Amino acid sequence: MKRSRPMFHGRRLWSGCLAQPATEFPPTTLDTEHGRLPAGLRGDLYRNGAGRLERGGRRAGHWFDGDGAVLRVQFVQGRAEASYRYVQTQGLQREAQAGRLLYGNYGMTAPGPIWNHWRRPLKNAANTSVIALSDGVLALWEGGRPHALDAETLATHGEADLAGPAGVLKPGQPFSAHPKQDPTSGDLYNFGVAIPGRNAKLMLYRCDRSGRLLAQRGLELEGVPMIHDWVMAGRYLIFLVPPVRIAVTPVLLGLRSYSDAMQWQPERGTQILIFDRETLELIARGETEPFYQWHFGNGACDDATNGRIVLDLARYPDFSTNQHLREVASGQTVTPAKATLWRMILDPQTAQVQELSEMSPRSIEFPMVPPAAVGRPWQRTYMAAHRAGTDTTAERYDALACFDHAHNRLDEADLGGGRYPSEPIVVPDANDPTRLWLLSVIYDGHSDRGEIWIYDASQLADGPECVLALPEPIPLSFHGCWRPAP
Repeated sequence: MKRSRPMFHGRRLWSGCLAQPATEFPPTTLDTEHGRLPAGLRGDLYRNGAGRLERGGRRAGHWFDGDGAVLRVQFVQGRAEASYRYVQTQGLQREAQAGRLLYGNYGMTAPGPIWNHWRRPLKNAANTSVIALSDGVLALWEGGRPHALDAETLATHGEADLAGPAGVLKPGQPFSAHPKQDPTSGDLYNFGVAIPGRNAKLMLYRCDRSGRLLAQRGLELEGVPMIHDWVMAGRYLIFLVPPVRIAVTPVLLGLRSYSDAMQWQPERGTQILIFDRETLELIARGETEPFYQWHFGNGACDDATNGRIVLDLARYPDFSTNQHLREVASGQTVTPAKATLWRMILDPQTAQVQELSEMSPRSIEFPMVPPAAVGRPWQRTYMAAHRAGTDTTAERYDALACFDHAHNRLDEADLGGGRYPSEPIVVPDANDPTRLWLLSVIYDGHSDRGEIWIYDASQLADGPECVLALPEPIPLSFHGCWRPAP
């Protein structure tokens, strides 16, 4: 008999998957509810997100504070098998032993007296993303080192320092949640925002496909900005630094959380930093109008773009999105925060903006492209979206979409009301690499079920090719990746 899962009283259907801690499950063969698994879908899907937002009767302060839990779905020989495990961080283990929350995090200070802040540093929640290496998996978080996981069992091996020819990740050097992988060389590029003093330092990293550090370089920033994502475009690495600054002193004193200490300062504008991918040196610095973005879709710069940098992003008019995401942890969102798909075109030598325009007015997030298109010209951007007519303030994303740049058209997969997708992952068919599949973990709020929906990425409107039932609902997650079968 399926156990009862309490929901937040009077909240939207999406809140059901966040109302109580997620349940781990061992490797389990998934039943097919609809259609048939594509024969060429072979590899592993990984997803990471906040699996636990409560302990000892106390809720986390922000959606970003939850303990990370990773889903693995293995597709092999026409069948699928899934497992789900919490990342066994030191903070999670100590809180489990104590039976209560002990640490501060992105959206909360340490419970109890203020001196708890000095006794217990922020908990590395390992909850934001996951990247597959040649010999394992890394669970990623904004403010610290990654956690190494076994690619098959999801067992936690501990924090990874990525030791390589260029040294190690030193204490205070975060490795952020949005690495980009070169489709040809397999090299990984990433960043971290270190806070050694009043001004932050933007650390850039290049690693090989096994995660060993090959190069690293730092650049001092003005104040302490909030940077979540970046974009690779040909030989360039581009950062848009939004006009959000963190008042560090009250955070260091334990008086405010990082989230509460973030200030929207539109007078600063959005700063543009362009780096050379090979040397990690700054090439150009520019500025444009104020806005905020969590995520980029992709970037490119080559003959096909006439030597200009072209990039896509999910753009918010301001930083109210942070309050909206805080409210997700409570099961009810009341702060408007709508992002739409925008395109920016830059001169790589001057960082001057040549074009900045909205491509679609639809509310979207989590834009992405197939792995082979990262950093290269692309034709389609995939994303989660709100259906036309959905209340974008109270509801989570309830559709999947694709923007076709060649035809300037948004194609949509309507999931029906009360079904909520995760960020889509697009992967090539192992038998025919020109054919792409779109995968998304779905929470069905009507039946309180978790599912995997698989689409032909070129025919979203035709509905899913296959729907797989998960043994337990999976909380709405943040980011994931695909590891092709060897």
